[in-house]
Amino acid sequence: MKLSIQVSLNGLSFCTLNTKSNTIVYYHKKSFDKELDPVNLLQKIEEEYNTQPQLKNPVNEVKLCFCNNLFTLVPKKWFKEEAAASYLKFNTKILKTDFVAVDEIENKEMMNIYIPYTNIINYFFEKYGEFEYSHHLSVLLHKFLSFEDHRGIKVYAHNSNKRLDLFIIEEGQLLLCNSFNFFSKEDYLYYLLFAAEQLDLDPKKFNLYLGGEIHKEDEIYKLLQDYIQHIHFLSSETTYEIEEGWNINKSEEYILLNTL
Repeated sequence: MKLSIQVSLNGLSFCTLNTKSNTIVYYHKKSFDKELDPVNLLQKIEEEYNTQPQLKNPVNEVKLCFCNNLFTLVPKKWFKEEAAASYLKFNTKILKTDFVAVDEIENKEMMNIYIPYTNIINYFFEKYGEFEYSHHLSVLLHKFLSFEDHRGIKVYAHNSNKRLDLFIIEEGQLLLCNSFNFFSKEDYLYYLLFAAEQLDLDPKKFNLYLGGEIHKEDEIYKLLQDYIQHIHFLSSETTYEIEEGWNINKSEEYILLNTL
């Protein structure tokens, strides 16, 4: 059994995969009315473990994914481990007590430096022992950069909890990666078009791929159609079967499923 956990200050998601049958046998999602701090977030995690009996089942492997904007990307050739915290200071407010983690984006000569929540790492270590954790941008980057079709310019926009994760890739090379908090469909459109303008991209020519919490009836999608000509929806591309009784929106749980 493999357990995938997605943690953000806005909510939690859990998913258990039976690796022998390649079947998802448990799924649970919890959203919060407001953004919490890491201390209260841990309390919510403890509540889920107290109220969800399936989370007490033994698992062989645990993968934890932190979703936050506390990150920065650095080319591997310029990266120095002893200076990891210094890179973050340019675009993230960090404290001396913050723990800094690093994900290497495999085969792409890129390092994602980020701040996970140490109290939550410690909680899961006490519960499971050794486990893997990563940043959600690392999961998305690895996925988008591994697609076989690298022709032309592709823009990937992933939505989750009013956060837009935006990637622009040309011929398999990353041109832009950033996260924005948005509060309206107009905010979303502004960030997307502004990023395109900085790279001199024509909205009528590039392909936009949407993923996460967005669908064809969404007001954001309807607004985007007025400005961007080629819009597609990302499929989960996972081969997992889903056990009867678990209703999983594969697009919304794109990160959770690709963490497995």
